[in-house]
Amino acid sequence: MATATANLITWSDRYSVGIAKIDSEHHKLVDLVNELYAAILAGNPTSVTAKVLDGLAAYTLSHFATEEALMKRYNYPGYTQHKAEHDKLVGQVKQLQQELKAGKTTVSQEVMSFLQGWLISHILGMDKKYTAHLQAAGVK
Repeated sequence: MATATANLITWSDRYSVGIAKIDSEHHKLVDLVNELYAAILAGNPTSVTAKVLDGLAAYTLSHFATEEALMKRYNYPGYTQHKAEHDKLVGQVKQLQQELKAGKTTVSQEVMSFLQGWLISHILGMDKKYTAHLQAAGVK
């Protein structure tokens, strides 16, 4: 696990969307990003960082499925745009995984900055938009 000094993202209540399951999953995503960051800071071999990235990618897919199911179930009007954002990130991460496995790239500070920026801006931007809609439908 990442140590406090190696955290790239520190969880804050400002990231809360007010839906317990989503907040819990977002917190886990933050932990996984921090674990990946700690792995590259420790100078772990590419095989180790690739494994950590694979775990992050798998959990991200599971989380996106949770969000998308809620948005569809409660007819969230921004679903199509939101899903497109998810699909775009999934494609970028898959490409990174392929390049990493082929030895064409490493998980660099630039990659970590991208993941950090994407996660924070997605939660604060896209995810916060569905909060009122889902809460009005009774999702807590």
